[in-house]
Amino acid sequence: MSSADLRAYKILSAGEWTDWLAAGTFAGAPVDLADGYIHLSTADQLAGTLEKHFAGQPGLVIAAIDLATLGDAVRWEPSRGGDMFPHVYSVVPISAVRGSVPLVRDGSGAVVLPG
Repeated sequence: MSSADLRAYKILSAGEWTDWLAAGTFAGAPVDLADGYIHLSTADQLAGTLEKHFAGQPGLVIAAIDLATLGDAVRWEPSRGGDMFPHVYSVVPISAVRGSVPLVRDGSGAVVLPG
């Protein structure tokens, strides 16, 4: 898969998002640091990631990441159900973020994605 013109999404606690804004770079949440890469999801994978890893957690933020800005640091690797997920093997600068929103769902229950 190519990272050109593709966005992926990072689910963050409000504190992680605040820290990212303050530092200007994001090295990962605890699970990312333990695994050695930053876990991201495509738009189609986001709901499953929320259900599996973040169910019931309040105050979440969804950040849209421009994968093209991260170049070779992005690797597409098999994960849940054999789907190819974008993993980032570097810090992510705030300049790669194309938008962020608090986690909200529309009338049908779908996650509202940031710009």
